[in-house]
Amino acid sequence: MSAGAAEQDPFSAPFGSLFGDRMTLATLEPGSGYRYPGHAVALENLSLHPGTHALHYASACFEGLKAHRQADGSLAIFRVDDHAERMVQSVQRLSMVPPTAELVRTMIVDAVEANASFTPDPPGSLYIRPTLIGTLVNIGAAAAPSDSGFLYVITSPVGDYFAGGIRPLTIHIETEIPRTTPQFGMVKSGANYVMALGPTLDAKRDHAADQVLFATGGDVTETGASNFFLVDDDRLITRNLDESFLHGVTRASVLTLAADLGYEIEERSVPLDELEAWVDHGEAFLSGTAAVLAPVGTITIAGDRLQVRDGQPGANTLRLREALTDIQLGRADDPHGWRTPVEG
Repeated sequence: MSAGAAEQDPFSAPFGSLFGDRMTLATLEPGSGYRYPGHAVALENLSLHPGTHALHYASACFEGLKAHRQADGSLAIFRVDDHAERMVQSVQRLSMVPPTAELVRTMIVDAVEANASFTPDPPGSLYIRPTLIGTLVNIGAAAAPSDSGFLYVITSPVGDYFAGGIRPLTIHIETEIPRTTPQFGMVKSGANYVMALGPTLDAKRDHAADQVLFATGGDVTETGASNFFLVDDDRLITRNLDESFLHGVTRASVLTLAADLGYEIEERSVPLDELEAWVDHGEAFLSGTAAVLAPVGTITIAGDRLQVRDGQPGANTLRLREALTDIQLGRADDPHGWRTPVEG
């Protein structure tokens, strides 16, 4: 891990602040594509020129996925192929030369195997962060993509994303400020996420909120870092996909598992008045790689504070969370082929 991190507890350290001591690194060279040596190297600082393209024009994107210690003690990555393919899609949106999904997958597996010993036991996991940054040195290239770059994968032993474990969250609904630019909402880039930072900090200060649910113009989409669901005993409802928000892999997993369990699936727009009426009888939760499934207990909107049912994690939310984590941790069969076993 990073200096001093080996003695720290991933369940008490801030999420993502500890690191494995190895990384995988490939270089994108103009006209030559990606060069990867085929093995992990020591985790070290990268050397960047002050005129590096990513520092000025946001030519950077990333992924987030996890490896989990299995019930039998082995190690497996959850939905690695889906994350690799989404990484390629993000790079294409940056107008940079995309790596192949196979290269991204290989670098993820190699990084996990090199850092397997840092994986905490459940409910902890090894968080995996593939990243691409454009390294073209040209501060006049605002209208041109970077033709060189670093593609790397680092890992982080983590506990719960939200402090306090499985607890009911408070979310604030933002109806004026957009989550991000619509044409870039489905891209995992820092330029995307930073747009939600200010409203989120304001909501934490003014409403004691954990996250902001963006419903610009009354159109419910996602929070700053998670997809959003409504559920009751019969139905699971979430906003239909478009390019304005992230196509979450955990979101897709929840929809599949809910269908397996017999819920009626509705992917559609969710008007605010429906959401306000829903909280009297239904449940709400967030989903994401880091958050897993996080129950929502309170919603604040326009000065009102709405309790979601009794304000506690609902039975349907916990049922779906358990179905997901049982597959991730090897406690249940894997009928959809989501687990990738690795050495470790």
